Amino acid sequence: MDMTVTAWETELTATNGSDQLYSENIILVEFTALVTLVGLAGNAVVLWLLGFRIRRNAFSVYILNLAGADFLFLCSQIIYFLDAIFYLGFVPNEVYIFFTAVDVFAYISGLSFLSAISTERCLSVLWPIWYRCLRPRHLSAVTCALLWSLSLLLSILDKNICFLLLDFLSLSMCRVFDFITLTWLILLFVLLSGSSLALMTRLLCGPHQVPLSRLYVTVVLSVLVFLLCGLPFGIHWFLLFWFPSDYNALHYSMKVILLSCINSCANPIIYFFVGSFRQQWRKQKHTLRLVLQRALQDTPEVNEPGESLPGETLEMSGSSLRQ
Repeated sequence: MDMTVTAWETELTATNGSDQLYSENIILVEFTALVTLVGLAGNAVVLWLLGFRIRRNAFSVYILNLAGADFLFLCSQIIYFLDAIFYLGFVPNEVYIFFTAVDVFAYISGLSFLSAISTERCLSVLWPIWYRCLRPRHLSAVTCALLWSLSLLLSILDKNICFLLLDFLSLSMCRVFDFITLTWLILLFVLLSGSSLALMTRLLCGPHQVPLSRLYVTVVLSVLVFLLCGLPFGIHWFLLFWFPSDYNALHYSMKVILLSCINSCANPIIYFFVGSFRQQWRKQKHTLRLVLQRALQDTPEVNEPGESLPGETLEMSGSSLRQ
């Protein structure tokens, strides 16, 4: 029932008579570990800058929490790398269950924050008057707190109770918990896809096109990376738990985990490239703080060639919307 533990242990040990397959699995684990370390460093920088160095507003609060969810997901992979590479046999099964629950918690939280970002960005475009005048001041902070709480509840119900208290709970009750979690994930995916599609339609089509800003590019790229690299983890998890006898999870688990780690690692890289695109690095001092501010900039680009926005104008629009 434990997807991640099964992937790391079985894929590396069940390779009798196949040295090539064993070598490929070792390379895959090492590459995934490298991606994880890069993602941990990148998300740690984002957490530091948004937490202590940059004035937060409506969207930076979501980005801060998304970086926290990605950082937590990558941290939960470390014990699997250690066990797979060094063959640690003394780690209790309860520890694996705990880290698997952390995996699910971080994954649900990350998808929740990304859906919230895309949905609120879509609302700000479709109903700008409501967004600027009637939006609750602390909506972002309250929404993030609720999403953290709900994700924690779903991960506990889905993992710890059914695994540790299976003697007291029937299998049908565990299926009910799985169905609730699946329903929430489907709802998040619908919100993410619908809001992203509406946002792209408003940006590219229609008589009232919205000027393109770096924040739009950042949101769209983050959504695309999740659909390509993050969504397979949810699909794989669903197939493994609902069709355990018909779905060969061992063949795909390590690849899916690699994609999910790439998804958690990609957002800081997206912020860097979007924030540094079309900037003259030799003429102006660029810091990570300024690059991150540019990536979350919600104002149109300056039209004059070679001109960059001064530091005092890099604060994202809507700075009056505190958290």
